[in-house]
Amino acid sequence: MKLRKSKEKDIKDIMEIIKEAQAYLKEMKIDQWQNGYPNEEVIRKDILNGYSYVLTDKDKVIATVALSFDGEPTYNEIYEGSWLTDNEYAVIHRIAVTKEMKGKNIASIILKRIEEICKERFIKSIKIDTHEDNLSMQRLLKKNNFKYCGVIYLEGKVKRIAFEKEIN
Repeated sequence: MKLRKSKEKDIKDIMEIIKEAQAYLKEMKIDQWQNGYPNEEVIRKDILNGYSYVLTDKDKVIATVALSFDGEPTYNEIYEGSWLTDNEYAVIHRIAVTKEMKGKNIASIILKRIEEICKERFIKSIKIDTHEDNLSMQRLLKKNNFKYCGVIYLEGKVKRIAFEKEIN
């Protein structure tokens, strides 16, 4: 399996995975990624900015993630807790795995590959947020040694819970 930067030709596969994730979240009654977000425009912008990655298995796209080293303005203020570090950090957004590969540790593989990218760039921390009802994402983060740090608010005062992992 290979984690690589997404290309324009990957958009169809990425959107298919996102649509599956949106349906899963709706089925689980989680108000995250509903109302048309993320959409193709968001993914195109991620690709243009160099944030979009896909995990491939034998050249088939099986997962998608956005990885940024540009900071995250909504992380500047954290409530009911604090970040573990004040250093430069990576931010993970929009991680999703195709439903046929769910339960096969694919998201953990992505997190490990992201750690490797961070080490190459001498980045010592990864931050991520999720919906408070998204228990499967929270389990994934805890399993991969991310620590709960507190609450952040996205634009529009949308509440999310925030996690961070320090990288040695």
